[in-house]
Amino acid sequence: MQALDETKGHIIISAEIESEAEQLAENLKPFRAVKFITVDESFKIEHAKAVVAEAYISESQTKYIIIGAHEITDVAQNSLLKLLEEPPRNIEFIIISPTKSNLLPTVRSRLPILKQSNAHNREELTLNLAKLDYKEVFSFLKEHARVKKEDARDLVEALFHRATVVDRLILNETQLDNFDKAYRLLTLNARPQSVLAMLLMSFAKEK
Repeated sequence: MQALDETKGHIIISAEIESEAEQLAENLKPFRAVKFITVDESFKIEHAKAVVAEAYISESQTKYIIIGAHEITDVAQNSLLKLLEEPPRNIEFIIISPTKSNLLPTVRSRLPILKQSNAHNREELTLNLAKLDYKEVFSFLKEHARVKKEDARDLVEALFHRATVVDRLILNETQLDNFDKAYRLLTLNARPQSVLAMLLMSFAKEK
């Protein structure tokens, strides 16, 4: 757990949203922390309105508002922008998200990212997309057969980093389109394994 600084909030990248929120609330004592956590559903406009209402309850000392969700709708994020940019007196916001790609660039620009998830460094180091064959694709998909949507997004980011930075590949039009399509499909609740298969097959070669 990293110490909080004097900014008006932070973004924490963590897949363990509930436990992260509980730990935060405990570490912030004696300051008050109000949690708005939606693990089983998207964080929607009605949740954002509740956050706004809580933020405008005047406080004599710092109050932390913790927002945590696997998915936050764009409408909800946009409705919070002004509040994040100009929070009321003694109010600080902490947003917990499993991946920064879930958050709009405008939200990320208003709050610093306090912690990055390194959950998929192993894939970045070991899966060579320049020499990928069908056997490795099937092995990778089997290993991630039960991958959750938010983790699949992290994997897509890791694969893009691997292809462009580590393997230094010049992606063709199909491969680039597939990365864009992968992000969109995961947002639309497509089956993560199918999305990863589509992505990897564009790199695979017969041996």
